[in-house]
Amino acid sequence: MRGLEGFLGTWQLEREISHGDGSSARFEGVAEWRPEGEGAVYVERGELMMGQGRFAAERRYLWDRDLRVFFDDGRFFHQVPEEGGAAAHWCDPDQYDVHYDFSRWPEWQARWQVRGPRKDYVMVSRYLPVGPSKQ
Repeated sequence: MRGLEGFLGTWQLEREISHGDGSSARFEGVAEWRPEGEGAVYVERGELMMGQGRFAAERRYLWDRDLRVFFDDGRFFHQVPEEGGAAAHWCDPDQYDVHYDFSRWPEWQARWQVRGPRKDYVMVSRYLPVGPSKQ
């Protein structure tokens, strides 16, 4: 995996969310990195399945060439380590810790552990390329 260009395109996305209270949820959909300006717009769309039912879900972030990730309002979120590894984000009063695993590239995953007084969950997102294989 080499830089932002390695992410560009469409990916199948499966996500498992395990809450501290024992409940769980699942997301299935697609993630797309589209070039924009000096970086890319990340958009994921799909369906979130949880105890209350199934819901359409969408999320957007902005990525720059240095793999810094920003919320769509421009606030810094975190930086993805190019070779994989850990990153973090403090969202007062909760701590977000992520580990990126690129060891099976172009299949890869991100594992978030979120802890704090408002949130307690582990979220594992698995990405598989759609279309031509990414190197």
